[in-house]
Amino acid sequence: MNPVERLPAALARRIALAAQGFADPRPAVPAGTRQLRRLTERLGVVQIDSVNVVSRSHYLPAFSRLGPYPREQLDALANRRHDLFEYWAHEASFLPVRLHPVLRWRMAAAEQEAWGSMTRVQRERPEYVAALLARVRSDGPLRASMLQEERPNRPGSMWNWHAGKAALEYLFFTGALTATARTAGFERVYDLPERVLPADVLHAPTPARADAVRELVRTAARALGVATETDLRDYFRLTPADARAAIADLAGTGELLPVEVAGWGRPAWLDPAARRPRWIRARALLSPFDSLVWERPRVERIFGFRYRLEIYTPADKRVHGYYVLPFLLGDRLVARVDLKADRQSGVLRVQAAHVEEHADPLHVAAELAAELRLMAGWMGLGAVVVADRGDLAPELSRAVAAG
Repeated sequence: MNPVERLPAALARRIALAAQGFADPRPAVPAGTRQLRRLTERLGVVQIDSVNVVSRSHYLPAFSRLGPYPREQLDALANRRHDLFEYWAHEASFLPVRLHPVLRWRMAAAEQEAWGSMTRVQRERPEYVAALLARVRSDGPLRASMLQEERPNRPGSMWNWHAGKAALEYLFFTGALTATARTAGFERVYDLPERVLPADVLHAPTPARADAVRELVRTAARALGVATETDLRDYFRLTPADARAAIADLAGTGELLPVEVAGWGRPAWLDPAARRPRWIRARALLSPFDSLVWERPRVERIFGFRYRLEIYTPADKRVHGYYVLPFLLGDRLVARVDLKADRQSGVLRVQAAHVEEHADPLHVAAELAAELRLMAGWMGLGAVVVADRGDLAPELSRAVAAG
């Protein structure tokens, strides 16, 4: 057996960034369909979230890596061209359609994989679920808001679904329905898979669960570059047993190489095809749901950056703000900003700005100001306005004004 390779922490960080698409320069002209398709294939998963404080989250990973691009091009990949499909992967996500067959085991295991209200409505009202499926089949696409159902009174619950929504979500989870689009208000529109997904995808054979999970781990390994077992498992929210079996198989065929990364304190796995850049010259604001940062322990391990989303933290207990985006500069996370797109006033508001201890505030402020102006222009906002909160705010305010 070959000796286990030992990777310096900085090299592992650059490998991870390259795997996520941050080693390539942004295109000189706005990215189009081909570049967006290539990026979504590289990432494997683009998480969806309904919070629209800055932008719908799924638009941001492409901006972070490719710079300003026409958002309608990404919409077209999902809603018109159907190169992407929507399903529960990491969380609610857009995925390349090639992954549809390898997620069918999850669809078939809905009773074990899905949660409460979905499985409950199927157990308690199977005839109602079947009637909704028949309605879609006969009448066409359906939204939950089209159903005359009373929403339950459960204040504070994220999943405050009425029975019709739960039934549609059950059908969506099982694959009996899929999403054909999202409305302007971000409501999912359900339809039959045969009216939405490409025929070659629908007719592709369904692999055995072990084979499917192996492909998901393979996809995660390519997207992560270097990763622990937990990292690989988390990417598609796999069970420990499934992930370990898949990792063992991929290691046995040489598709994963065991490595030790300085400072990680746990075994790791390397994609043999991963790039090993000597430097990374990235500059990007990252969505809280970006696949580079969504697993917070991995962020701390790779970047020494403790990151928590404080949306659900009471305002008086927040440390950095409501909707905080990390700022990547070079190969380090150097700052974080609490952003809000004030569409009524036409400005991008920086409600707080904090710099990391290891970073140079003057340099960070200048680069961050440039990235914020780029983001504001992409979003159709006229200016960047910096509030006086956070240790980077004074320098950032000056840098924005100077630009």
